[in-house]
Order: sequence, then C-alpha cells, then structure tokens
Amino acid sequence: MGRYFVIRIGRAALTIVLVVTFAFVVLRLSGDPALMILGPEAPPEVLAAFRKAWGLDDPIWFQYLDYFSAIAKGELGRSMRDGRPAIELVLERIPATLALTLPAFAFKVALGIPAGIYAALHRGTAIDRAVMMTAVAGFTVPSFVLALLLVLVFAVQLGWLPSGGQDSWRHAILPIATLSLGGAAVLARFTRSAMLEVLGQPYIRAASAKGVEWRRVISHHALPNAAIPTVTIIGFMIGSLVAGAVVVESVFAWPGVGRLLVSAVANRDLAVVQAILMVIAAWMVMANFTVDIAYGWLDPRVRGAAAGH
Repeated sequence: MGRYFVIRIGRAALTIVLVVTFAFVVLRLSGDPALMILGPEAPPEVLAAFRKAWGLDDPIWFQYLDYFSAIAKGELGRSMRDGRPAIELVLERIPATLALTLPAFAFKVALGIPAGIYAALHRGTAIDRAVMMTAVAGFTVPSFVLALLLVLVFAVQLGWLPSGGQDSWRHAILPIATLSLGGAAVLARFTRSAMLEVLGQPYIRAASAKGVEWRRVISHHALPNAAIPTVTIIGFMIGSLVAGAVVVESVFAWPGVGRLLVSAVANRDLAVVQAILMVIAAWMVMANFTVDIAYGWLDPRVRGAAAGH
C-alpha cells in the first residue's frame, strides 16, 4: 500500500510540473506583456524599462529557472498591472467561484446518479428513453450556449432572474443551473452504463436465482460495484470545479477565478495566469489522486496491479 501511495504522489507532482512548464512556455510565446499592458504607442525606452524590470528581456531558460526558484521559496510572482502578489489575487476570487461550483456539484450528483440508476432499472421503457434523451441534450449543448439560453428565457423574456452580477442569491441561480445541468447529464449516462454492466454480471443472476430480495441485490451487490467506475467521473468533476467555471463566470459577469483568468490572459499578466493554472492543476491533481486512492480502497485488485508496476 505504501508503494501505491508513493507512485501516485510522484505522478501527481510530475503532472503539476508539466502543467506549469507548458503554461510558462506558451504564455511567453503568445505575445509581449509590455505591449499589452503599456500599449503599442508607448515609447521604446519605456517598453524596454518595463521588460527589464520584470525580467522579460532575460533568456527564456533563465526566466524558467528563476520562476521555479521563486516557487521553491513559496513565491508565485506579482501582477504586472498592480504589483500585488498573484496568489493573493487568486485567493480573493476563490470564495466566489466555490459559491457557484460547490452547489452545482451537489446538484449534479443529486440529479445525475438517481436518474442514471432509475433509467438502468427501467431499461427500454419510456422513462429510460426520456432520461437518456435529456442526458444527451444536456451533454451535447456547450455551456456558453446553455447559459445564453437560460438568460434569454428566464432573464430577458420572463424577467424572473437577473442576467449577471453577484448582488444577491438570485444572481447565482442561473450560473449554478448552467454548471449543474450538463454535469448531471454526463453523470446520468455514466451511472446508467455502469449499472447495466453490473446488472448483467453472473453474480447478480446467481443472487436472484437464490431468492435474494431484488432490493437487496441492488443495494448490496449492484450499487457498490457500479460505484467503482462512477467514482472516476465524480473525481473528474471535482477536479474541474474551478476550471469549468471560466466560461460561466464570463457570461454571467461573476467575479470569480474564471473571470480573473480571462482578464489576465487578455492582458498577458503572466504571474496571475500562471498562479491560476497552478491552483487549477493542483486542484485537479488532488482530485485525481483522491480517486486513485478511492479506487485502491474499493478494489484491492487495482492497488495490487499498480504496485506490481
């Protein structure tokens, strides 16, 4: 079990390093922050002074080593626009993002898993087809399209809800609905598939043949085994809580991490973008690491296979 943990921790650390490295290189190849922040009309000497002050005139390999040296000291750089620590700007926005994503995640699970189980237990019926058609629609519609449709119906035509901002709890309803519906659809489809696969296994038929009550077969045999693959998609959803809010926060003018990321990318505020990506990468890696550990706990065969490699 110890080796299993070590392997997973090593992979998690390597993933974060690769994500940060990729972001570092791409950001520096995508444009000149001096031109984006000061404008192309700025005098050449002012642009040169800005680049020198922020180390942008150093070779990229030197900037890379300097950046990781700062990370080792617990420093993630400062915003080029206002000079504040980048991580401070990110941490200020996280509560607003979690105010959307945590309720949205709860609704995904509360809607998706029961719908998937119910559809699997009533396979081939009108209810099953209705659930799957709804799930397919929710899965295929992009989040920004769904967000605009909800605004058009509930904010513009009906006037029931505000279209953006963060002034009251009513402003959070449409963003949470946008984040919830697509994820619930994915979870319903995945849960249904997992349940159908388990229900077709010999041990399910054997338990039924022995006269075990059907509810007990479902609760004690089918659901625990179907939960193993379902943990994967739930872990992915937990990992994408922050990243998945980027589009929704932009559409609804919600002052969270996603909106900050869009603004920082547009302004080439390198330290802020890198800090956000590091937080997102660390969050996703932690979620995947938790899923790996849960897999090893739920199914010892997975733990044994990983340790064997």
